[in-house]
Amino acid sequence: MKGKKYIWGILYGFLLTGFTVYVLLDTFVITRIYLPVTPGNLYSQTEYGENSSETNTKQSDASDEFSTESGSDSAGVGENSDISDESSSENSSDSAVITENTYKDGNISVSITEQRQNDTSVYVADVRLNSAEYLKTALAKNAYGKNVTEKTSVIAENHQAILAINGDYYGSQENGYVLRNGVLYRSSAARNQEDLVIYKDGSFAFISESEVSAEEPQNDGAAQILSFGPGLIKDGAVCVSQNDEVGKAKASNPRTAVGMIDALHYVFVVSDGRTNDSEGLSLYELAEFMQSLGVRDAYNLDGGGSSTMVFCGEVINNPTTNGNSIKERSVSDIVYIGYQ
Repeated sequence: MKGKKYIWGILYGFLLTGFTVYVLLDTFVITRIYLPVTPGNLYSQTEYGENSSETNTKQSDASDEFSTESGSDSAGVGENSDISDESSSENSSDSAVITENTYKDGNISVSITEQRQNDTSVYVADVRLNSAEYLKTALAKNAYGKNVTEKTSVIAENHQAILAINGDYYGSQENGYVLRNGVLYRSSAARNQEDLVIYKDGSFAFISESEVSAEEPQNDGAAQILSFGPGLIKDGAVCVSQNDEVGKAKASNPRTAVGMIDALHYVFVVSDGRTNDSEGLSLYELAEFMQSLGVRDAYNLDGGGSSTMVFCGEVINNPTTNGNSIKERSVSDIVYIGYQ
């Protein structure tokens, strides 16, 4: 009798261990692609699985609608620039003037500087556009899913990005809105989550997921919803305190942020950290730095080992997870400037 109990105990131990290993693999390793990236894909993973044929039909219609809006004189964009297909082609990256730290063509201007703040190297990309259509996002492997990741530089290369930074790493969370280039992939709200909404005219807004559904900004013309946070600057004022932090993050970290100075004038900011050369920034220090750049609205993106800036195919900061080695972490998405 005791022998049988012993055997059942061993068997139970094996089953429990196996289940635990599976849960860990499913959470952090096993890749699950829910949806490939298609321009008009407006449905969640559950709806896609249950209504795939209907969804595909509606995707085509939505794709045509979004393409027409983003390529035409949509709200705010046409007032800043009326670019014909011919002039856009002439002013594309084919005719760009590129140096080690600048890029300029008829539509896009990027200038990068390295600055020191609080014993930390901070990389600032000043971006001016004549149309918001060049401010884009992209998903790793061109797919929305779980544990679908690539390095920021790889995603940037696949989309011929002129400038790219890591995004909100949506794949590390089960909830939180995911709207990319007008496509709503996830509409389940996360508690106490503040998002950045980027509209098709390039303007910024902040929303609380507990108060606003994902569909509301989408229906109002949102192109992107980034779900990390918090907001750093609102209407020119710092909106985090010296004690605010992201989850269990260290007070000083590599950081990534995006800010808007004026209409179609942005800054992409990445700081190093966790090394002897760069201590890293707190959220408050990052907010103060963004304010010093004249930013009107700014938002904190995924930091730590994810913080990466890529310019014309080159990683220009020193990304690190543990401070012992300099290498990129694979992430689920990027924010970038480009034509593709």
